[in-house]
This record gives sequence, C-alpha cells and structure tokens, in this order.
Amino acid sequence: MSETNRVRGTLPLGQLNLTTDVENYPGFPKGVLGPDLMESMRAQAERFGTHIVTEDIVSIDLSRRPFVLKDSAGATATAHAIVIATGASANYLGLDSEHRFKNFGVSACAVCDGALPRFRNKALVVVGGGDSAAQEGSYLTKFASTVYLVHRRDALRASRIMADRLLSNPKVKPVWNSVVEEVVGDDEHGMTGVRVKNILNGEKRTLEAVGMFTAIGHTPNTAFLKGQLQLDPKGFIVLKDPFLTTTSVEGVFAAGDVADPVYKQAITAAGMGCKAALDAERWLSEKNID
Repeated sequence: MSETNRVRGTLPLGQLNLTTDVENYPGFPKGVLGPDLMESMRAQAERFGTHIVTEDIVSIDLSRRPFVLKDSAGATATAHAIVIATGASANYLGLDSEHRFKNFGVSACAVCDGALPRFRNKALVVVGGGDSAAQEGSYLTKFASTVYLVHRRDALRASRIMADRLLSNPKVKPVWNSVVEEVVGDDEHGMTGVRVKNILNGEKRTLEAVGMFTAIGHTPNTAFLKGQLQLDPKGFIVLKDPFLTTTSVEGVFAAGDVADPVYKQAITAAGMGCKAALDAERWLSEKNID
C-alpha cells in the first residue's frame, strides 16, 4: 500500500511530510522542514497515548452506530465519533501521455522523486503557478540543470516572496502563457520532453526534459465515503456549521484540507484539527458516551 500512497502523494503524515521548507508555520522563525514538523507532531501525539495505525481507511459505514471502518490491511474498527482528516491528493493534467510516463519521468511530488538519479543535472519541467509550483520549482533547482516553469498566465499566483525567490534563480526559465499538450518519450528512456502550446499565438515547441512535475492543485480524499456525507461539487466535505467541524452525519467531524477548499494551509488545518477534537469530545460527553 505504501507504493500506491507514494504515487498518489498520500504517504503517512500528510502533505507536509512531502514538503521541504515550511516558512509560515508559527513558532519557527527560521523555518522548519516539513518531515521534521510532522515527526514532532506525531511524537507529541504518542506522548499522550495516541494509538497510531498506518493504514488507509478503504470503506466506512455511517448508517449504523457505532460506525464501522475497514482499513487497507483488512482490519475492522468501530467508533462512536469520527474525525475525518484525510487531506487531498495532487492533481494531474489528465493527458494519456502523462499517464504513460508516470514514474518514468512524470511525478506530482518533487520532494518524493526530485533527487532520483535520472533527474540530477538534467532539465526538468514544473507545471503550475501557485505556491506549490513555486515550492516544487525551488526544490528542484538543487538537482536540475534547468527548471522550465510552464504556466498558462504571464505571472505567478504564488505569494510574492515565493515567486520572487523562484524567478530570481538563474536555473529557472519561465514559459508563460503556455500549456503542456503532450509528454514525449519512449519505453527505453522514459520521458524525454514535453510539447507546449502558447495559448495566445498558438505556437508550439518541445522542451527537452527528463522529468515533469505537476503542481496544479489537489482533490480531497473522500472517495471512500461513497456518498455517505454531504460533499461540495469538488468533493470537499461540507461543514454543517462553518464555525464548527460538524458534518451532515451526527458524530462525524472533518478537519483540514479534506473540508477546506479555500485556505488549504498547514496552520488552518492544525486549527481545524483542534476544533474537531474538541467538537468530538463535547459531542461524546453530551451523549454520555465514554
């Protein structure tokens, strides 16, 4: 299951475990590495007796009480209250050629794959224009000879400090007003380049590169719910009360990116986690459930 999670970008400890420098989390004026932050959080939880099982929940039955959950190892658990904090998974472009070269040059996680030998001192492509793209691009400059930044607009949507840092790096070459139409390569060498199209003048060209990293947003990990909770059109869990973490099913609470289509920040996810824990505890108390 870990290989499946690696490919999807849903390894244990969440997206921050796949992130390098975290510079906007309170209490770390010099920044902190994502994996270090998550390991510290995990250790803190274990200190207070939290039982951690590193498996995916593959199905859940919210029609009976206590609720029944089944994980990827085949184990079954029951619970009177549940906090869903399954996060979100990276999006891909949806190209057939992109799918063909996944794990053979195409990735959605620079931290997972950027240091692999096939990418070192070679030209790479990053697709996107937000904070994720800026972060992925900056990380890849440690290994790549050139980083082509393909974005459909003529300016980044990323925060100014992250955008300036990326674009000031001499290894970064922005490809503005452009989209990737095809990933090219062969079975022997894997990906060897991408064909891009300028959306303003229609001009097409091929960027020679051995890797492409997509950074174009995420999809909430809610497929396992199978319609048992109210979701919005994009699949995010709808909160019954915007000031609480309650959902459409009593006793089920949600926190983090799985229920946050707006902010999607580590600090907001942490705050929602605290709210969900308090909401669940208070609900159990009101129901006289130990």
